[in-house]
Amino acid sequence: MPLIAQPQFMDFAEPLPLRSGGRLGNYTLAYETYGQLNASRSNAVLVCHALNASHHVAGVYAGQPRSEGWWDNMIGPGKPVDTDRFFVIGVNNLGSCFGSTGPMHTNPATGKAWGADFPVLTVEDWVDAQARLLDALGIEHLAAVMGGSLGGMQALSWTLQYPERMRHAVVIASAPNLTAENIAFNEVARRAIVTDPDFHGGHFYEHGVVPARGLRIARMIGHITYLSDDVMNQKFGRQLREGLDLRYSTQDIEFQIESYLRHQADKFSSYFDANTYLLITRALDYFDPARAHGGNLSQALAGARAKFLIISFTTDWRFSPARSAEIVKALLDNHRDVTYAKINAPHGHDAFLLDDPRYHHLVAAYFARIAEEVAA
Repeated sequence: MPLIAQPQFMDFAEPLPLRSGGRLGNYTLAYETYGQLNASRSNAVLVCHALNASHHVAGVYAGQPRSEGWWDNMIGPGKPVDTDRFFVIGVNNLGSCFGSTGPMHTNPATGKAWGADFPVLTVEDWVDAQARLLDALGIEHLAAVMGGSLGGMQALSWTLQYPERMRHAVVIASAPNLTAENIAFNEVARRAIVTDPDFHGGHFYEHGVVPARGLRIARMIGHITYLSDDVMNQKFGRQLREGLDLRYSTQDIEFQIESYLRHQADKFSSYFDANTYLLITRALDYFDPARAHGGNLSQALAGARAKFLIISFTTDWRFSPARSAEIVKALLDNHRDVTYAKINAPHGHDAFLLDDPRYHHLVAAYFARIAEEVAA
């Protein structure tokens, strides 16, 4: 029987101080929980999402059989993060477009959608909001905080902002900050969106339009970076979309890879918010815990107290194994307890979302150890 997920919402009246110096008041967080919180409230696991994911981490919605959560292969009864043993929490970050307060919601000061006026957020702001939700749920300590990609950055930030509230950090396919190349990819994607004539300076809601063209291009750029060259060649190579003959057109779809990218782009632009894309990619750009320490990551992580599982994938060139190794070195410099695995996988950055027996067995074994600690 599949795990049935139920979205929940919690309102917060007290303003949230932001790293930008602003404040966000009267906001709502969407979240889901799976499993049961034990009597000592010690088996909670927070799962942090990446760019285009949400609080719907696992399970399906009743009556919607194809509504699996984005990490359903990882989290659930008998899965690597076993909801028969852990109480798992997924939170939709502020600024997103899947239920938590974001740019498409009403700005109480104007009575109109926030649009481009929604405050710029950071990873640290998200972590503060997540901590407030846990306070409201009566959860003081976490067995683990877990995430991949941008979610891994949040898990890392948790170890610095709330070191006393967590036992373990599971940081997968992530990095201590973005490289110049990654910031460049984000900037090209943002330019595609803001130069779309339908963007209207971020206030497109008032015009009844969506900057779909810009969103499509942004998604194409992003999707290319999520896959490895090997996987793209294996799946598509130089296959033509129709037959064996070239059509000699600069406008028509000729190659299968073009068809695939356009399909992904069309799907993405139908459900994702353009201002959310700008906000989340900028939060990615800003994340850099070493910045306040002169670029010294070892000094930045000196305050961490958690035990760590760090995982990277060999063909992930967006967040390469070298970036995970930087985190590992900085933690070892501080004599922290670290388990590190570099998994030989062909899938690129998306590997953290896919089924890989070695990867899943590793995570399962690590969480089995956490379960023993919690039960002790």
